[in-house]
Amino acid sequence: VTLALLDAANDKDPAVQEQVRKSVLTLGKQQPDRVLAMCQDYLLKHPKLVVIHRVVILQTIELIVSTRIEDVCASRIKSIISLASDEMTRSKEVLPDWQQAASDILVAVGNKYINDIMEEILSKFQPGVLPHFFVVQTLANLSDSNYGMVPFLNAILGTMLPMLGIAKQDNMKWVFSSLCHFSDSILEYLANLDKAPDPTVRKDTFCSEIYAAYDILFNTWIQSREPKLRLTVAEAVGSMCHLMPSDKLEEQIPKIIPTIMSLYKKNNEHYVISKSLCQVIDASVNMGSRVLETQLDGLLFVLHQQVCAPVDYSDPPTVKNHNEILRCFSLLNSFPDRLVMFVLQKLENSNERSRMGSLAVLRHLINSSATMESKKLLILASIRQPMADHSNKKRVVQVISAMAHHGYLELEGGELLVRFIVQNCALPDTFQRSQRPTDPEEVTNEALRTMCDNTLHLLTTTVGRLADVLWPKLLYYLTPSQYSNATSPLCKSLIVLGSKKKTGQEPSFNIDFKQEVNAAFPFNSRGHGAPSLSLLQVLSINIHPNAETLWEKEIPPLSTAESLDKKQWDEKMLKV
Repeated sequence: VTLALLDAANDKDPAVQEQVRKSVLTLGKQQPDRVLAMCQDYLLKHPKLVVIHRVVILQTIELIVSTRIEDVCASRIKSIISLASDEMTRSKEVLPDWQQAASDILVAVGNKYINDIMEEILSKFQPGVLPHFFVVQTLANLSDSNYGMVPFLNAILGTMLPMLGIAKQDNMKWVFSSLCHFSDSILEYLANLDKAPDPTVRKDTFCSEIYAAYDILFNTWIQSREPKLRLTVAEAVGSMCHLMPSDKLEEQIPKIIPTIMSLYKKNNEHYVISKSLCQVIDASVNMGSRVLETQLDGLLFVLHQQVCAPVDYSDPPTVKNHNEILRCFSLLNSFPDRLVMFVLQKLENSNERSRMGSLAVLRHLINSSATMESKKLLILASIRQPMADHSNKKRVVQVISAMAHHGYLELEGGELLVRFIVQNCALPDTFQRSQRPTDPEEVTNEALRTMCDNTLHLLTTTVGRLADVLWPKLLYYLTPSQYSNATSPLCKSLIVLGSKKKTGQEPSFNIDFKQEVNAAFPFNSRGHGAPSLSLLQVLSINIHPNAETLWEKEIPPLSTAESLDKKQWDEKMLKV
């Protein structure tokens, strides 16, 4: 059956190929040694199979090894390693499908037999001789998936460094930029020494080799005309910064940051550039760089341009780029005064996209940075201007929500933000029920209103510290007609707040309504009682047909007696 399936792997239909892989894998799970031997023999007996046929069989071997390596004998593993290595390097030309399938077998086996794998691969990675493209690629992928690879990296780097100077073709330079993978693996290893096979490994084990490699990549290869190579080198430089000697990094920062930022204009794919820039900033901040501040103006300008770029949430790279840029801003919070002033100045910009980007940064900083604590009143004062711009209101609501969770709304000026939320809960419909907005980007009243309803609910139910800010002040919004559309969310929030306070027997639950209404104190506020009642008398016929006769009799005495007894006033008011 297995042989018949291996013959069928020659089918050009991808669905048939997939079925062959699944079927042979099923058999391989039952008898891994035997099925692997049959696959191996099949390839050895048919050296001239077409590439796609070989690829399907190699992929099947990798699947079996990945799932049942514990049940495969050591001698079989050694022969599989030899087979995969030969398949990967037989052709000097790069044939990605075939060679990648063979490389994947070596990576899978390396998860358990890293020493055997390294012995085989290093035999094809000799000093002074450019290795096969996929030898370096396999080393990179092994370092991604295997802690056990890291102790070998110092020797690998020692062999690789002279090769960097003799690599001429862009594709070889591109694969040598796998130094990014090596650096990431070393950093991961150092961060988890308790799980590492060799806990004596230290950062300075790699510093000199990493810096020497950086020197070639940064000073020569990053200027390449090939966009893919430029990006790969930038990615490697970002990772390598964490492993460079501190004095060397400090010396290089004024070169690295402008060079990486210049790549934004030369490449359409920005995520890798932003990721690299973020790593450079992170490494600089971690080692207490003094020279980083000299780059701050240029950094903030370029980062702001990036954060203002439209984010297509159906396109993961643009989302990832946006997130990396926000992370860059949060790393720069070690310069809080300059950072906050820059963002708040950008909020004053009349350009809609500039404001939207600035609001996104502000929200991120409020949520992620403790250094914003001392800037709360300044931020509260600055948020008022964008509140008036309808197109930015959704972003403003998000910022207010972040501020609520971090203690801004209890401060002076916080009540304005609560009012902003309530005002937008009360928005009228933009369209009739049968209508729809023609512009999908348009911020409709319905969408904004729903967002504010949800925000008010979240503030009420999840931010306990706001209870005394919202109660009883939300009651004030129930009577003015301009807030009538907000009655439902207001009542829901007040029910939650009131119920909690009532159940907890909190003193703040009790409201002295005598202090809350005008009629209880007729001669306060420059004697508002008498003119208020006189106005009611004029309007009486509009209020109720029977009110006119009664009020003509009862109101005049109330309007003239300033020394009127308080008890008598209350009784008369109830009658009126």
